Amino acid sequence: MAGNIVVVFDFDKTIIDLDSDNWVIDELGFTDLFDQLLPTMPWNSLMDKMMKEVHSQGKTIDDIVKVLQRAPIHPRIVPAIKTAHALGCDLRIVSDANLFFIETIVKHLGVSDCFSEINTNPSYVDEEGRLRIFPYQDFHSSPHGCDRCPPNMCKGLIIEKIKSTLAEEGNNKKKFIYLGDGSGDFCPSLKLKQGDYVMPRKNYPVWDLICKNRIQIEAEIHEWSDGEDLERVLLHLINTTPMEEETKKLFPIDWKFETMVPVAAHDAFPQVVSVPH
Repeated sequence: MAGNIVVVFDFDKTIIDLDSDNWVIDELGFTDLFDQLLPTMPWNSLMDKMMKEVHSQGKTIDDIVKVLQRAPIHPRIVPAIKTAHALGCDLRIVSDANLFFIETIVKHLGVSDCFSEINTNPSYVDEEGRLRIFPYQDFHSSPHGCDRCPPNMCKGLIIEKIKSTLAEEGNNKKKFIYLGDGSGDFCPSLKLKQGDYVMPRKNYPVWDLICKNRIQIEAEIHEWSDGEDLERVLLHLINTTPMEEETKKLFPIDWKFETMVPVAAHDAFPQVVSVPH
């Protein structure tokens, strides 16, 4: 199996095809207020305040869930995730969205059990039924010190933490594949080494940053444009990594489409592990 591969996904505009925060605000009809308040406070504080406004206007958690469940996603994203997981890859999410939005969507898509870890801004529903959203890192009391990243989250530090944890467990030979689109995905791309792969979304901010700073990137660069592209490139990278004969028998490769064709059932998937804060 491809158990020596860790695949790290950004979420917004990578797994789903838009920004989940903006999608919820727009679909619930609060765009004008959001735009008015945007210059006055940090993004996470603004989203927390917007959820208070949403609640005060009579919108429920169920209303938010229904909006999240209809978030657009390319039809090849879910098959790509399921195949990568079934091949034995360790799949994780590192995102500047929030836990409630991500968990709601991946559960709806039927892929929540495919991910071993979600690193994102914490959120929960309080006793009044209001969604609360907080920054991943308290940038007032413990700033992360990275000038490339937004104050609430340095994805590069998260990648370093994942690598360190794996090394402590004796898994320091894991290969990483990192997929993202935004400027916040540039810093983690710098933390990848030779033998790793970075998959920037073409013509998005991270692609532009990588193009301007290619000399700083040690990992192989494989761009993608849409979900079909993502599936093709990701599975090609997984397929070209040495794997056991048992996996080859369970998942014969259809090289015409560069996909893996499952022919046998697999054991139950591990549960999603939320990062403690």
